[in-house]
Parts: sequence; structure tokens; C-alpha cells
Amino acid sequence: MLDPTSNGATERPRIAATAGLLVLAGLAFLVGSRWQGNVLQAESQGEPRPVTPSSGLLPEERATVNLFRETQPSVVYITTLREQRVSFFGRRFDRVQDGTGSGFLWDDRGHIVTNFHVIRNAQAAEVTLYDQTTWPASPVGSDQDMDLAVLRIEAPPEKLRPIPVGSSNDLQVGQSVLAIGNPFGLDYTLTTGVISALDREVQSIGGRELQGVIQTDAAINPGNSGGPLLDSSGRLIGVNTQIVSSGGAWAGIGFAIPVDTVNWVVPELIAHGRVNRPQLGVTLVEGSRVRPRVDGVVVLEVTRNSGADRAGLRGVRQTRRGSVVLGDVITAIEGEPVRSVPDIRAVLEGQQPGDSVTVSLLRGEEETEAEVRLSAPQ
Repeated sequence: MLDPTSNGATERPRIAATAGLLVLAGLAFLVGSRWQGNVLQAESQGEPRPVTPSSGLLPEERATVNLFRETQPSVVYITTLREQRVSFFGRRFDRVQDGTGSGFLWDDRGHIVTNFHVIRNAQAAEVTLYDQTTWPASPVGSDQDMDLAVLRIEAPPEKLRPIPVGSSNDLQVGQSVLAIGNPFGLDYTLTTGVISALDREVQSIGGRELQGVIQTDAAINPGNSGGPLLDSSGRLIGVNTQIVSSGGAWAGIGFAIPVDTVNWVVPELIAHGRVNRPQLGVTLVEGSRVRPRVDGVVVLEVTRNSGADRAGLRGVRQTRRGSVVLGDVITAIEGEPVRSVPDIRAVLEGQQPGDSVTVSLLRGEEETEAEVRLSAPQ
């Protein structure tokens, strides 16, 4: 008969030794696995690559960077506001953001130029300068036909850096241009491109044809309106106003109001709150609407004591027998042919009240001329 007591005592040391070896082997495996994992992880991450030294900016890049830094303080961010009732039953109103746009400092008196359509429906407006200070803006004047407006802020002169003004009469297709604005609320965004075409005609928000407009492929998006278009010298050459796009975003065709137009409209808005366009003193109608194949603009009525009245221009009149006699047909002003009422307005834009202009007329079958002294609008 076997002795279970003595047999068990002999087996216990062997079992303990075997268990100890298994524990040591497990620990060794775990340590080895962790060490190997760390090595593999280190190998997979690798060491940071050394930085290759820069060769510096190209001359044209350096010029663009410097131009942006110099011009940025002249560009502003415009926020339009409207009043909104806080609750349906309450009488409290808060001002909330209604829209955004761009603009630029015209002088050190706080005058800011932007598009008319940027502030058209605004109940109030605020202007944020490059140092992120925000100022309430008051309207000074606007002209929807030219899509231009002037605001004013009461900021200290040291914060106001007027934009350098250039000329648009010597621009060339292909020359570089830069646009600075706040597209989609992203303030102080710079885009670059070239002048794609000159002397374009686009319709303003007032329905009038803007002439001499600059076309550019520099990206212009919602929020860029009212911002400056610059030449490579950093001078203002246009005010960004419209784009051609099927989806509402930039598609490579943008338009800017030429600075030569801006430079005579803005002083008028600052001085008078409106553009004092000179008047002939007549009521006009398209010739083709009165009689087919009439090539010119018909004088429908002459204002009494106006320059046209004193020059002897004749409007449409009725004889004693009841027949209607066609008024004078204006065919040219200062040698510039006119075929429509907008043509006459475009010619007179370059004149001032008090100037005299030569008006070419067709009176019946006779061609004649008259010197008309232009008057100020009533």
C-alpha cells in the first residue's frame, strides 16, 4: 500500500520549482515584448528631419509682402447692423450684424470709401481698423449710380493712414494688380492677379451703365466689395465692386470702378453728400421710341430759364392744327456721338456746373449746333 503522506511530500518541491520557472519565463516574455514594441515604435516614428536652410524670398515676393504690410493699415473692415426685437412680446431691440464689406481710408479726417451696395440697407455701421479697434461710422454721402459711398469715423489721426491714390488712365492689360479685403468675413485677405481687360461696361446697382471699368482675375469674393485694387506700387487704381459668377463665388472675372472716377465722385460726396451732376436743362427720350430710325436723343421738354432754354433748344410741341412737331434731336456733345440718354450722362460726367458745351442738333432736316451753359441740379 502506498503512503499518500510520504508520496505528496516528495512531489511538492518539484511542482514549486516548475511553477517558479514558468513565472520567470512569463516575465521575461513580457519584458522582451515591451522592449521590442518600443524599438519598433521608435523605428516607425523616426527622427525629425533636419530643416533645409531657406534661400530667401524672391524679389517679387519680397515686394508683395512689403506692399501688403504698407497698405494693410489703410484698409478697413465694415460691419452693417440692423435692429432686431429681442422677444416677440418685448419692447427691447438689439443691434445685430446684417452684412460685411471692405473699405479704405481716404484721408486723415476719418473719411472711408466703400461701395454703395455695402451700406445700402444698413441701419447703422461699424468700422474696424487694422489694430482691431472698432468705431461707429456715420454716413457722409452716396451715389448708387456709381456704386460709391463715404462713411466717417471719429478716430484719432494717428490711427488713420490714407491710401496712396494712383491713376487709371494709363493702365495696361497684363499688368499686375493686388486686392485687399475681407471675403467671407476673413479680414485682410490678399489676392493677386493681372488686369484682364479695360474699358468694360457694367450695370450699377442704380441701373446705370458704369463705363471704363477695370476687369481683373484677382480673386474677388463676397466681402471684398468696397476694397481697394492696387497696382504694383501700392497705389489705389480701382474699387472692387462686382464679379461674374454662376454660383455667387469668384470665377476669374471681377470688376473695379476706376480710380479716376472715384477721385472726382468722392470729393463731391464729402462736400455735398451727393454728386452734383451738371444739367442741360432738358427732358430727354430715346429717339427710337418717338420715331423709328431716329439716331440720337430727342428733346421732349426744355426747362424754362435753363441753359438749354437760353441756347434756343426746342422740345416736342403741338401746332395750332393739332399736329405734333418733333423736338430737337441731340446727336453729339463736345463732338462725342450720343445715341442714348446714358451716353449724354457719360459725356457730362466730365463737366462741371457753369461749363459750356457744344451740342450738335438735328432740327427737322437741318443740322445745327448750340452752346449750352450747364446748370447745377435743383
